[in-house]
Amino acid sequence: MNAVVVGVLTMLALSIARMNVVLAVFLGAIVAGVVGGLGLSATMEAFTHGLGGGSSIALSYVLLGGFASALAHSGIPNWLAAGVAKKLQAGAGVSACRGKLVLLLGILLMAIASQNIIPVHIAFIPILIPPLLMTFRSMQLDRRVVACVLVFGLCATYLIVPFGFGNIYLTQILGGNLAVNGVSLDPSLLPLAMAMPVSGMLVGLLWAVFVSYRKPRQYKLPDTKEIIKPKPTVSHKARWAVVIAVSLALVVQIVTGSILQGAAAGFIAMVATGVVPWREADGVFSEGMKIMAFAGFVMMAAAGFGEVLRQTGDVSQLVNVVGDVFGNHKGIAALSMLVVGLLITMGIGSSFSTVPIIATIFVPLSVHMGFSPMATAVILGTAGALGDAGSPASESSIGPTIGLNADGEHDHIRDTVMPTFLHYSIPMILFGWAAAMLL
Repeated sequence: MNAVVVGVLTMLALSIARMNVVLAVFLGAIVAGVVGGLGLSATMEAFTHGLGGGSSIALSYVLLGGFASALAHSGIPNWLAAGVAKKLQAGAGVSACRGKLVLLLGILLMAIASQNIIPVHIAFIPILIPPLLMTFRSMQLDRRVVACVLVFGLCATYLIVPFGFGNIYLTQILGGNLAVNGVSLDPSLLPLAMAMPVSGMLVGLLWAVFVSYRKPRQYKLPDTKEIIKPKPTVSHKARWAVVIAVSLALVVQIVTGSILQGAAAGFIAMVATGVVPWREADGVFSEGMKIMAFAGFVMMAAAGFGEVLRQTGDVSQLVNVVGDVFGNHKGIAALSMLVVGLLITMGIGSSFSTVPIIATIFVPLSVHMGFSPMATAVILGTAGALGDAGSPASESSIGPTIGLNADGEHDHIRDTVMPTFLHYSIPMILFGWAAAMLL
């Protein structure tokens, strides 16, 4: 049997069976290497060599976790959440429709900012959303639409905005894996390549807001009456320190093109201004590492997995076989790759980790089928991101559930995973396929 097929199926089966993703990827690599004739020793050597390809991305995740923890330590996120809740309650006379749209727009902007301007990823959700649940309940706002808004901001942003996490996904991961597998494409064109798939997500978002979940939905009152805590006080010094730190992180990121250096600059600014006391800096940074370290380890394991698949030599064999099966049917080939990418991403739970795995197969296959570099980028980038919005194990779906289920009234599968899968994954397949055929 082909080592690539056996390795991917092993990894996917173990992931779906809820084995730890890092361990599933590692065991999949071992199986692929042994089946491919490398032997255990050579397989381990290839896997270890491949780990280095994901080390810089893993370090970026760790530093972003530290910066997010420092921002939370400042008290600003809690202060903002309480301020929003108080403002909405004060404006109770505003029309229900307008109030909901304003609230959803604010949440969307925060989710977008969490990917680049204030690169804290999902760390803001457990801080910002729970204080707003009482407001959601009083407005009879369907929390499924809040989940859709959050997931759109978390996913669509890194797919099209080349800063922050977008820089990691578009430039380092997507662009890097295209180059490693023999396709040269100007990184500045990658946002353009992903514009059409993201348009599919936008259509899904608008449908969710104005059609699927526009009707009021009532939620049970909790057993213990919720107490709206008074708005926390934050010193002017802390506010200015956060503004300086965020601005510095953004400027450094833009100038250097490195989110790693931007996150480091932001954290150092928080310590230098005294918002994070020097004696507490180590503890704050360690807490942030816990938030993002797992994602970093998955990235490194995925890079090792991809290296093992390449060294087995079975990739070219698989590409030739699959190419013969598809013949000249580029449309069927593109659709098949997108569906396979969806399944793998849903099993792993991370688009960032999926791309290094599927690139080893998809890029040579796309070239063999005659797809242009732009179309190849669309297929790879879309296939990698497809399951992120609808996977039960994805950070982009787990994060919203953590915040929205703080009172036990939001189901992860029915209220987050299924709505986001229907409104994002399916439109992305259609729009991504169309883009691949047109470019």
